[in-house]
Amino acid sequence: MDPFGRLDEWYREAEAAGQPQPEAMALATASPDGMPSVRMVLLKGWDARGLTFFTNRESRKGAELAANPRAALTLHWSTLGRQVRAAGPVSWAARRESLAYWVTRPRESQAAAWASEQSWPIASREELERRYRAILDRFAGRPLPLPPFWGGYRLRPDWVEFWEHRPNRLHHRLLLTRRRGGWREEILQP
Repeated sequence: MDPFGRLDEWYREAEAAGQPQPEAMALATASPDGMPSVRMVLLKGWDARGLTFFTNRESRKGAELAANPRAALTLHWSTLGRQVRAAGPVSWAARRESLAYWVTRPRESQAAAWASEQSWPIASREELERRYRAILDRFAGRPLPLPPFWGGYRLRPDWVEFWEHRPNRLHHRLLLTRRRGGWREEILQP
């Protein structure tokens, strides 16, 4: 079984069911000493190479991925009673992929990416708003370029689990584990 084909099917079904932000996923990283950290990010694509998301590479998650390039993620679609979990090594997506996604972002989101030193302290909200306005002024009348500190990451899953709610807590769990030349399927007990 191809986990990416199944993910595509489940994602389309979540969209059709009206799941708010079906692309929202919890991403877990860890510091070099093993301290975990989790936050919500947006899944922006997937294919046989893995699952792709974008962020500030100088953020906490970027620093953790630089030091410990492994992560886990979960997509949860409550409207369908489903979730998808995956874990594996993470690498940078190609710059052309980052640029291709960057140009689709609203200008305001691009300016926010430039203005924010993500995850770092700031003296006040007013300072952040000032930086944001300064970026909009700096690039007035022209496109905002891709920041050198911002880009895509790809998680290449070692395993993917598809979980479906069932009555009496007898949930259905299908685990696909990467093996040379394909994927091994196992049913897990709930």
